[in-house]
Amino acid sequence: MRYFNSRIAEYRCPTGAVTSGTNIHFRIVLPRNMKCTGAFLSVKDDICGDTDIYAMYWAGKIDEDHEKWECDVKIEKVGLYWYHFGMDTAQGRKYIMKGGFGEGYLAGSDCEPRYQLTCYDADFKTPSWLPGGIMYQIFPDRFCFSGEKKKGIYPDKKIQTDWNQIPDWQFNEFGMVTNSDFFQGDLKGITMKLPYLQELGVTCIYLNPIFEAYSNHRYDTGDYETIDPVLGTEEDFKELCAEAKKLGIRIINDGVFSHTGSDSKYFNRQGRYDSLGAYNSMSSPYFTWYKFINWPNMYNSWWGFDTLPEVEELSNSFNEYINGENGIIRKWIRNGNSGWRLDVADELPDEFIEYIREAIKAEDPEALLLGEVWEDASNKHSYGSRRKFLYGKELDSVMNYPFRNAILGFLDFGNGKYMFEDIMTIVENYPRPVLRSLMNHLGTHDTERIITLLAGEKLYGRGREWQANTKLSPEQREYGLRRMRVASGILYTLPGVPCIYYGDEVGVEGYKDPFNRRTFPWGKEDKTLLEWYKALGKMRHSCSCLYDGDIMDYNSDGQVMAYIRSDENDKLMCVFNAADHEVRFRIPDEFMGGETFMNTVLDGNEVVMQRDDCAFVRIRIPKEPEIQPEPVEPSVDEPLPETADISETETQFSAAD
Repeated sequence: MRYFNSRIAEYRCPTGAVTSGTNIHFRIVLPRNMKCTGAFLSVKDDICGDTDIYAMYWAGKIDEDHEKWECDVKIEKVGLYWYHFGMDTAQGRKYIMKGGFGEGYLAGSDCEPRYQLTCYDADFKTPSWLPGGIMYQIFPDRFCFSGEKKKGIYPDKKIQTDWNQIPDWQFNEFGMVTNSDFFQGDLKGITMKLPYLQELGVTCIYLNPIFEAYSNHRYDTGDYETIDPVLGTEEDFKELCAEAKKLGIRIINDGVFSHTGSDSKYFNRQGRYDSLGAYNSMSSPYFTWYKFINWPNMYNSWWGFDTLPEVEELSNSFNEYINGENGIIRKWIRNGNSGWRLDVADELPDEFIEYIREAIKAEDPEALLLGEVWEDASNKHSYGSRRKFLYGKELDSVMNYPFRNAILGFLDFGNGKYMFEDIMTIVENYPRPVLRSLMNHLGTHDTERIITLLAGEKLYGRGREWQANTKLSPEQREYGLRRMRVASGILYTLPGVPCIYYGDEVGVEGYKDPFNRRTFPWGKEDKTLLEWYKALGKMRHSCSCLYDGDIMDYNSDGQVMAYIRSDENDKLMCVFNAADHEVRFRIPDEFMGGETFMNTVLDGNEVVMQRDDCAFVRIRIPKEPEIQPEPVEPSVDEPLPETADISETETQFSAAD
């Protein structure tokens, strides 16, 4: 029997994450033969460890065999909580603990998994322009070269002359891969391609780092204040932001603040800069930025890479440089960007992220703060503490790897029911403002290309030489293209905002770095796949429910995953077939004759899907006609008050008429 389900309003209302001060009504259902004499709700504060017990009251019989117990709880303090239920019965103390799919199960002890309750700030708002949109991630060196030759490029940077060749991947004579080859993709090239991105329906571009650095990935920042000369100038950046906004597209930058490059004006180990770096002198203005163990050659570095010395983020000097009135955060917002993505957000102190948020929102309340977090960000534990990312004082949103894992899991293992459970766990745990702004993706600069991952031979730890020489066969590629359509169909219809990693939409292949960072194949695109992505964009922008609508499972099972997105305007039925054969899937009768997208075949109340296929059916929700009030005529017998303003009164009557 069903004792409790955290995702059904009959048992918990409201469901999901709640704002502070929200009253939550809980109900459990028990068999009468359990002879329960008392029940309670136990709520544990994750931060301080305190547990509050709330007595539940008997609320009557449901039928002759079942009864209900209820209580109301108001959580006033922002934070993370864990709850379960206890009952005193004829068989002794029993508990209702968290099972799968939101269901509660009867247990003999309270040491089983508990339900999570996320409570966030009632004033928490995220940017209004992002939900309902489409993001596009660009690795700047590899997207588009405008053809303009640049000045001021480090002479030891290698300039590639063949746009279509594979990036350098072999070790040099010192056994290192320096990532110092450049294809000269630039900001003007991105500006040139804005109409292309507009056709895809893109509303936000996320740029990997653009600031001066030695490497092509630029996560080894050399100077936060300067655009890398290979990419262009500060004026080029301003022009990109301005031209993008004319087309309804925002730009966000990558903020790499947990470390700098050793080859930077702040550390200056290579002596490239005229500045007095922390490596050069203990009197350097940047000395307190770094974590020296034994100056100058022993220091903490990011994941042990000595070219990436770690920063002491809470150094007053560093914090002011990044977040001050004239700091880096505000400088680039003033130059036209619409927010920041924080690299390795879970390696930044909560306090520092709060400072970043304050700086961003002071400059532009509608600017975005997005964090790189690979796990469930609502209960992430790192560096000895539970993180506070999503309570309203830090991040607006995160990169959504859990959804990516669920999509790939569905395609690899064909179990729609359990993969949808992974999706609903995030839906239940995340605040609504975060949920509608999630950066959902299939691939990034840190992962294998999605078509390679879906259809290629598994990597299994193979080295760079194998990766460089392994491509998809024609049969593998055709298989991968079919599966990509399913994966992208899911991506575009889940809560949050889909993000395309540049080139995925035209079928770019590649294993790990640097093979996943190849140049965009202008003139050699897979046109069929590109048209699919354009059609997905049009569907997304035409369906109101994909902005901030609810999501509900609909008989997901085995190799079929199905759900309904809905809001007050429309409903979208989404069905995905991961099987290698045709599937006929029965949908609710209300969708019969609905509007179809993406070549969906609708046969009565069934959608007909070929192998690796999608189906989308939309119905509109009719509006209740507004009842106009009867005109109210003023009584001629009733004099107006002596203090009445005649003109104002006449205006009120006119409005009533």
